[in-house]
Amino acid sequence: MHLSHLGLPVRDRDRSLRFYATYFGFDPSTARSYPDGTTIVRNADGFDLALHPTATAPDRPHFLHFGFVMRDPAAVRDLRLRMERDDVPVVERDDESDLVSFKCLDPDGWRVEVYWERS
Repeated sequence: MHLSHLGLPVRDRDRSLRFYATYFGFDPSTARSYPDGTTIVRNADGFDLALHPTATAPDRPHFLHFGFVMRDPAAVRDLRLRMERDDVPVVERDDESDLVSFKCLDPDGWRVEVYWERS
């Protein structure tokens, strides 16, 4: 058994698609829309992100987040710098010998963690 998708309420589907394609490798050509308005887009690992339209952003508890692991610490730092240059809010960062990570906010305020951790 493995986790295969995540559903997120979003206020602007196209904006969210661009964000996840630009920074996290979700392929817009895989996007499929459903009668309830949900759009599902897939990344190269076969993980599906289900974007469901909502008029307002729901409450987001502070700890609630989801994450993407990267191959090495330099890749994490490079993505963080790219996102900061693009004015994506970076709300947490950690840069230690065994863990390099940051959390940013997507266009709807969902916390997204990017990390590398020594195994």
